[in-house]
Amino acid sequence: MPCPSATIVTWTSAWLRGAAAADDVLDALRVWAQAHEVRAADQHTAAIADLPGPDEQAVAPAMLLATLRRFPATTARLVLPVAGDVRGLGGPGRFAEDALRVGEAALFPEAGLALVPDIGPEGLMWWTVHTLPEMMPPVEYHPIGEAEHGLAAAMRQAATALTELGVARRRPGVREEIAEALASRPMPDWPEGMPQRALRVLERAAEVAAILDVAGRDAPGGALSASAARARDEALRPIKAAVRAARMTAVDDAARILSERAEKH
Repeated sequence: MPCPSATIVTWTSAWLRGAAAADDVLDALRVWAQAHEVRAADQHTAAIADLPGPDEQAVAPAMLLATLRRFPATTARLVLPVAGDVRGLGGPGRFAEDALRVGEAALFPEAGLALVPDIGPEGLMWWTVHTLPEMMPPVEYHPIGEAEHGLAAAMRQAATALTELGVARRRPGVREEIAEALASRPMPDWPEGMPQRALRVLERAAEVAAILDVAGRDAPGGALSASAARARDEALRPIKAAVRAARMTAVDDAARILSERAEKH
């Protein structure tokens, strides 16, 4: 499934180049929560970004857009870190800890800032603005064709895993569970001109993620032994990695194309 960070990466990439309105960006975020609040992670970041600090009254995301607008030629990137794979975070620190805890972040390297979303109470989403570490790793470029190929292989692996793990045998309604998992996830809007190939990759990633969700559940009325649970996790881990890689590549590729198209016009 796409995530709040993917939404803000794609929409700000279009907006910063004049291909979308600020209201479009704010409207796109509402699929994740009806209300959004923004604070800086610390006073140093607050001073740089001209945003409230962690102990001050939060502001609406329109103020965040005003901050990003002050930095020329800002680009955006998506990271989806997990334990054992924290590429793109730039080393240990508060930002890396928060991004790893949530499993996502939006990076604005030229501005030196990053955003980490967090679900709050009663349909509220908090966005914490961090200062990026000074020694950020260079951006790794991954062709979307490779991501698409890797995702196709992951889809085959996921189908095989369902069979080998006996998910279908233990739960005859597994196809319905997969469809329900897909239908229950938010369906965000994308900017006009969103590249079709990136959309296709994101849709396929959502399908594989739904399969993984179902494959990772215990059968109704039963629980796996510790050894069986470990075997299941080992079987699913490389498929999860392929899904994450495909999502990051698709979103980053879309952000790049949206920016380039807007500049040409």
